[in-house]
Formats: sequence, structure tokens, C-alpha cells
Amino acid sequence: MEKMKRYAVYYAPEPGPFADAAAHWLGWDPTSGASVLQPDLGLDMAALTADPRKYGFHGTVKPPFRLAEGLGLADLQKATAAMARDLPAIKMPGLQFLDLEGFLALVPQGDTAALTDLAAKVVELIDPLRAPLTAAEIARRRPDRLTPRQRALLDRWGYPYVMEEFRFHLTLSGNLSAEDHATLRPLAEAHFAGLLPQPFRVTDLCLFGEAEDGRFHLLHRYPLA
Repeated sequence: MEKMKRYAVYYAPEPGPFADAAAHWLGWDPTSGASVLQPDLGLDMAALTADPRKYGFHGTVKPPFRLAEGLGLADLQKATAAMARDLPAIKMPGLQFLDLEGFLALVPQGDTAALTDLAAKVVELIDPLRAPLTAAEIARRRPDRLTPRQRALLDRWGYPYVMEEFRFHLTLSGNLSAEDHATLRPLAEAHFAGLLPQPFRVTDLCLFGEAEDGRFHLLHRYPLA
């Protein structure tokens, strides 16, 4: 396995039609580590999905981070496995499409409190393995545009949208104009028709790694209790 620049803990769908459709939509399959032909919808899908493509289809639980000095992948794998054994699986009614601050995403239906709590615990438990942010990493988060609370979260946990600022979502596009969103959403609804999980379950934690080329790969699944 090649050395990874960063790691993250994500939700990713189990292998099957939903995961396949998502990989085709974005053009990248993080499980196989291969590019996938995107659907021919009469649009520049490569451009519209460029931002989320390198990450693969996922829902963030613990955002990408570098490992602290002296730690390796084996340390992270051991910690993630132990953590997953103590955290509960989660079930919600399903997923729905949403314009989420300018980009198209799938978000859970129903009460997401248990999922928010799960993410907060993962952030907290993995944090001792995280390397401190560099000045350049902080600058990339545009701290001047963050609220005071988001800046405090960035300083404490390495990311501004965790804890009470967290909102679980599965990204399907980059930032869209209103016109592009109006065009893309019905095409996405047709592409995923009959494939969205009902109910929507989070049954494992997926450890992802970012390769030298910036693409993320699914390294291992850890079943939740």
C-alpha cells in the first residue's frame, strides 16, 4: 500500500447498486481506486463534480487529517477498530436531495441527533492521533470568514464544522449556480431513482487515505457495535 498523505473517517455505502451509481456519478470509485465513466447527461459532468470527485462518494465523520509525528497507519487502524466496537450503528428513514449552501447533496431524513453524536465522539477519540494544523492549513480554511465558534473549533479539533456545527451530507457536486442546480437536480434524482437506501443505515466506520495524487481510497471498514 502506498503511503498516504492524510486520513479520514467516512461513511461510505456498502458495495451494491447505490455505491455503484454514486461512483459513476462522481467518476471515482474509492473502493477499487479507479476512475469510472460518468453518465452522459449532456452536461460537463467532469467539471460539475470536480470538487467532490477526489474524495469519492462519502459522508464525513472525521475530516481529513495528518497523523501525528511518530505514528503510523497501524496505530490509526488499531484506534479506529477499538472505537468502532464501542459506538452504536445508526438507522434513519432515508436520504433526500438538498441544495446545501450552493452544492447538491444527499442528506438524511428524520432526526440526525444520533449521527451528530457519533461524529462528535469519533472526532474526539481520533484527535490524539492528529498532527497539529500548519499555518498553511489554517489559512486554507479562511479563518477570517468563520464565526468565532467555528474558529475555536478549528483551533481545537482541526476543522471548523464539527460538534454542533456538524451536518452530515453526501456531496454530489461542486458549487452550482441556481441554473445549474435546477438542471442537475432532476438528473441526479433520475440517476439514483430506486437506489436510495430506505432506511438509511450507518453500520460501519470507513477509514480512507489520501494518496500522493490527492485521490482518496477506502482502506478498511470497521463495523459499529
